[in-house]
Amino acid sequence: MPELFIGGKWTAAVDGQVRDIRCPADNTLVATVDEAGPKDAAAAIAAAREAFDQGPWPGTPAAERGRLLLRVADLLEREKDALARAESLDTGKRLVESEYDMDDIANCFRYFGNLTAAGGTDRIVDAGSPEVDSRVVHEPVGVCALITPWNYPLLQTAWKVAPALGAGNTFVLKPSELTPHTAIILMRLLTEAGLPDGAANLILGAGPTAGAPLSEDPRVDLVSFTGGLVTGRRIMAAAAPTVKKVALELGGKNPNIVFADADFDAAVDYALMAIFLHSGQVCSAGARLLVQDELHDRFVDEVVQRARRIPLGGPFDDNARTGPLISAAHRDKVEAYVAAGVAEGAVLRCGGARPDDPALRDGYYYLPTVLDECAPGMSVVTDESFGPVLTVERFRDEEEAVALANDTVYGLAGAVWSQDTGKAQRVASRMRAGTVWINDFHPYVPQAEWGGMKQSGFGRELGPAGLAEYQEAKHIWRNLAATPQRWFE
Repeated sequence: MPELFIGGKWTAAVDGQVRDIRCPADNTLVATVDEAGPKDAAAAIAAAREAFDQGPWPGTPAAERGRLLLRVADLLEREKDALARAESLDTGKRLVESEYDMDDIANCFRYFGNLTAAGGTDRIVDAGSPEVDSRVVHEPVGVCALITPWNYPLLQTAWKVAPALGAGNTFVLKPSELTPHTAIILMRLLTEAGLPDGAANLILGAGPTAGAPLSEDPRVDLVSFTGGLVTGRRIMAAAAPTVKKVALELGGKNPNIVFADADFDAAVDYALMAIFLHSGQVCSAGARLLVQDELHDRFVDEVVQRARRIPLGGPFDDNARTGPLISAAHRDKVEAYVAAGVAEGAVLRCGGARPDDPALRDGYYYLPTVLDECAPGMSVVTDESFGPVLTVERFRDEEEAVALANDTVYGLAGAVWSQDTGKAQRVASRMRAGTVWINDFHPYVPQAEWGGMKQSGFGRELGPAGLAEYQEAKHIWRNLAATPQRWFE
C-alpha cells in the first residue's frame, strides 16, 4: 500500500523512490516505504492550501474541532499496542517506553481537544466608547509544515498536530525518514475520526528533498520543527524570504545540578535516568552532571558502578533497561564525541565502547558512558552528543553552580537537587532554561508549556501557548454609529 497521504488519498512517490526502514536493535528490515521528493512535497502543500482556503475545516466551530481531537484520543488508546510496537521497531526503544509514550500521546490529544472545545480565547476590548464594538479574535494561521524527529516520533507529532488542528489549520507532516510508521497510522486514525480530506497530509523522506520545500514554499504559513540546531538554522534561513512563522525546538545540553545536601539515593537514581533513558536520545536529557565538590567522589563512584550494570537489549527484551542508538552513523558520531573528550582531558570512568555481547552485534549499541573531571570549554561539555554519555563537572558553591549551568548556548531544560527549598528555588529561578525540575527529572504534562531559550529555539509546545502558536490574533473594530468626520471638507 502506498504510504504518502495527500489530499485525502494514499499515493506512491512521484519519482518511484523507496526507502528501507530497519530496526536499530538488530538491523532487520521493518518495511520498505515510499520516499517523497520535491514534487510530492509540492502536491501536499497544494492540497493543504486548497483545504484551508476552500475546505470546511478552518470554519468548523471550535467545539466540533475539539470533539474530533477527543475522538482521535480514543482511537489512539484503541490502537495503543499496534502503535507502540511500530514505534519500537522503528526506533529500537524498549516496548515499555513506547507504551508509556502512547498514553502521553492520547493525553495530548485529549488536552487540546478539551482546550479547543472550551474556546474562550477571544475577548472584548474596551474602546472607551459605547458606540464601538471592539474585540480580538483568534484565527488559524493557515497551512502548517510540521517536521518531526526520530527519537519520539509520534509524541513530537502529537505535540504539533493536535494544536494545529485544534486551531483550525491544515498541515503537511514530514516525520523523520528513519521512523515513519506511527505517522502513517495516525493519518488513518484522523480519517476515521472524520477529518476532512486535505486537512492532514503526510510525506515521507529526507530533509533536503522532502523537508526543504516546506520551509521555502510561500504557500506555507508556518513551519514547526523539532530537531538539531544546524537544521533549525537552515529552516530559519529558508523561511526568511517569505517571512512565515517559525517555531523551533532544537535540543539542549541540559545541566543536572546536585548539591551536597541532596537526597543521595534519589539524586543518583535520577541522574542515571536523566541521561541513560532511551540511550540519551532525548532532547532534554541530563547530559551534564554538576556535583558539589564535597559530594563529588562518593556520588560519581556510585553513578559509575550503577551505569556499568545497565543491561542493553532490543525492544522486546524484558531484561533490557536501555536500547540501541538510531543508526550506525549516529553511533559513529557518539564514538567520535567521546574520543574528542578524552583527548581534551576528560577521564573515562566507564563505557566508551561498543558492547562485546554477541547478541548485540547486529544492532547499534553503545555502552553507558561517564566522563569525569570535565571542564568548561571541552567539546563534550559544549556540544550535544545525543547519546548515552554523561559528563561530570565540579562546583564549589551556589554561585558557581548557576554560572556553570548557564555556560551553554542551549537553554531547554535542567534540574537542581537540594533539600534546602530556598536554595533550590533560587537556583531554579536563575537557570536560563524553558523547563527546570527541582528534585526530579524528565516529567512533563500537556497543560504546561514546553520549549527552549537561547539556541534551544523559540516558541512553545503544549499548554495554552502551544495552541496560540497556531493562531493569529485579529482585532475587529466595529463602529456602531458611524457619522461623517468632515476632515477634508
